[in-house]
Amino acid sequence: MARAISVDLRQRVCAAIAEGLSCHQAATRFNVSVSSAIRWQARLRDEGSSAPQQQGGDRKSARIEAHADFILSEYGARSDITLAELKAKLAARGADVGIGTLWRFFDRRRITLKKDGTRGRTTAP
Repeated sequence: MARAISVDLRQRVCAAIAEGLSCHQAATRFNVSVSSAIRWQARLRDEGSSAPQQQGGDRKSARIEAHADFILSEYGARSDITLAELKAKLAARGADVGIGTLWRFFDRRRITLKKDGTRGRTTAP
């Protein structure tokens, strides 16, 4: 993902627009796209700042974290439970999540499931 354009340039473009230039003229003067100048001016008008929003980050784990107590209690009651079984139990509660989502949930908590040929699945030390 590309980096955001500097706050300094955004402020200079918005200041030029505030001094009377049109968005097209300000964009031409500072060698930025017209659509960027329009967006920055709208952001300044609506939110009070033309600074860029945060890029990246986790935006989806909150869905599964809402069920963290249930998942951990199911895992605590039966540590050899499979991710597919947990997925089915969550689906019964109305939470449609994937196996990968459950795997990342346990990975964030450093809980790993290791196969043990004689006893099924146990947690790793």
